[in-house]
Amino acid sequence: MDAYQAFSRNISRFITLTDEEEKYLLSILRITKVRKKQFIVQPEFVCRYKSYVYQGVMRSYLVNNDGQEHTVSLAIDDFWISDFNSYHFQEPAKLFVEALEDSILVQLEYHAEEILLEKYPKFEKFLRIFYLRAVANYHNRMISNLSKTAEERYDEFMEKYPAIVHKVPQYALASYLGMTTKFLSKIRNSKTRKS
Repeated sequence: MDAYQAFSRNISRFITLTDEEEKYLLSILRITKVRKKQFIVQPEFVCRYKSYVYQGVMRSYLVNNDGQEHTVSLAIDDFWISDFNSYHFQEPAKLFVEALEDSILVQLEYHAEEILLEKYPKFEKFLRIFYLRAVANYHNRMISNLSKTAEERYDEFMEKYPAIVHKVPQYALASYLGMTTKFLSKIRNSKTRKS
């Protein structure tokens, strides 16, 4: 399956496309190859693209005033990533979006998406479902961070996203789960000894 087919299949889980709609959608996309450690979004620049990860691993993160990185999201094959606030409001980004390994992205440009939504309102349904799911995930993550121990958060993540755990560097996973790399290493070692 190529990148366009994978992208189309992702959309088709939520809405049914006619041949005309699919053809138009695919005509406005671009395939981008990024190398490990390459940024596709940086703070203070307006994010022009929403990215679907066809292959690879990406993360979005912010750097606080003390220089500490906080991972906001992780994305592997068949996930989406961007600085969504910057993209949708066309304002300067607050996040870095970086490739954690060589990756292939399918990208949708902001103005092209606006025309798509006007031309084919059906895509509004896809976006509604997409963002409702994203908000629910962020909400659940916030509740988990406030109510669960670090080990419980790790277990929950392992259960929900087993494919990500083994593809993401430990520092990025630790940051995403709200703990130090050293503490994550302790949790993993403890679990290995128990098995």
